[in-house]
Amino acid sequence: MRRAANMSESVILFGVFVVLLLCNVPIAVSLGVPAVLSCLVAGYSPSMLPINAYAATHKFSLLAIPFFIVSGNIMEKAGISEKLINLASACVGHFRSGLALVTVICSCFFAAISGSGPATVAALGTILIPAMAAAGYPISFGAALMAAAGAIGLIIPPSVTFIVYGSISGASVGRMFMAGVIPGIMMGIALAICSMILTKKMDIKLRPRASSHERWVAFKDAIWALLMPVIILGGIYGGIFTPTEAAAVSAVYGLIVGVFIYRKMRFGEFIRCIVDSMAQNGQVLFVMICAALFAWMVAATGMTTTIGNALISLSSGNLIIFLLITNLILLFAGCIMDANSALYILVPILLPVAQELGYDSVAFGILMCVNLAIGLITPPVGVNLYTACSIAKISLRDIIKWVLPLIGFLLIVLLLVTYIPQISLFLPSLMS
Repeated sequence: MRRAANMSESVILFGVFVVLLLCNVPIAVSLGVPAVLSCLVAGYSPSMLPINAYAATHKFSLLAIPFFIVSGNIMEKAGISEKLINLASACVGHFRSGLALVTVICSCFFAAISGSGPATVAALGTILIPAMAAAGYPISFGAALMAAAGAIGLIIPPSVTFIVYGSISGASVGRMFMAGVIPGIMMGIALAICSMILTKKMDIKLRPRASSHERWVAFKDAIWALLMPVIILGGIYGGIFTPTEAAAVSAVYGLIVGVFIYRKMRFGEFIRCIVDSMAQNGQVLFVMICAALFAWMVAATGMTTTIGNALISLSSGNLIIFLLITNLILLFAGCIMDANSALYILVPILLPVAQELGYDSVAFGILMCVNLAIGLITPPVGVNLYTACSIAKISLRDIIKWVLPLIGFLLIVLLLVTYIPQISLFLPSLMS
């Protein structure tokens, strides 16, 4: 009888979820509504909903998220994106694919400041996409590259996604931060190589080579921005502060740089920055709560165990096959939901199986996040794509033809990270 009840709850849970997604309902509502309905059908007390929502979010590590959001917004308003672009342009802007390389390099640096993919696209895209169009690049290519490069924001630390994964899995956020460095750089290199191939036949206006003096001036202007990830990561790995405390330090540092050094942050702009950050944090938290409730109901119906056993059976206990199946699941999940929601739902299902087969939890976290980073540039939920399209004022159809080869190169990085976990674990091993 209970088995039949579980089946009906599962049908409601996933059936309503799929229907709401197909109706283009926001992902938070698509996760929350079926969770509430299945909870009531299962006969659980409604009080279980706030209890589980509180339990999912009442974690010290999650305090880092609002601080990193504030820090990223402050640094964006402080004109940090222009400083990074000027430095990258001075170094590689004279190459044939110079602006494409500038886009990738700046995205890597800004990702280490904002910790967010969409924020990286929004901050850099407004400058770089028009600049690339003016230099002879197709505007759709510029938008596609900006969207793909912005996805690195999920991987290069500090990353909000790593914090969420750590809070769910129990993995060390500090080790996750360190593990993301090499895969993030590899993604940047892959996009740089792909962009150089794609731009070979483009009629691009070459920029003059910057002098040594111009490079030095650009470096001096950007030094305060470049120091931010050094302070954050150095403080964490030096044992000076925890990742959560590092987030608070980054917010204060960003405020000092914006107000007293770059002098671009006025009181009114600061207030708007705080309000925007509160709105973003509210959105993130609401999605996390709804995803946590959905994940709780998945576990309550026994689907976690059922799916886990099915995966072991399907892969015949073979780690290589399991990882391939995992990648396919995550790539599909990235197409229909945001990274944080996917983590809340899939980590409790996939991680125990991976650990049972001998795969490290930190390496598995990187594997999951790289998959979900690619999800940022895959429709229908590809947030980075829509952000880039709105900046470039083009349709999704225009951008897709350029995005596909970029995704192809990122998939190569994904396979390397998946089957050679030492890539992710090399730097964390130095901490031991």
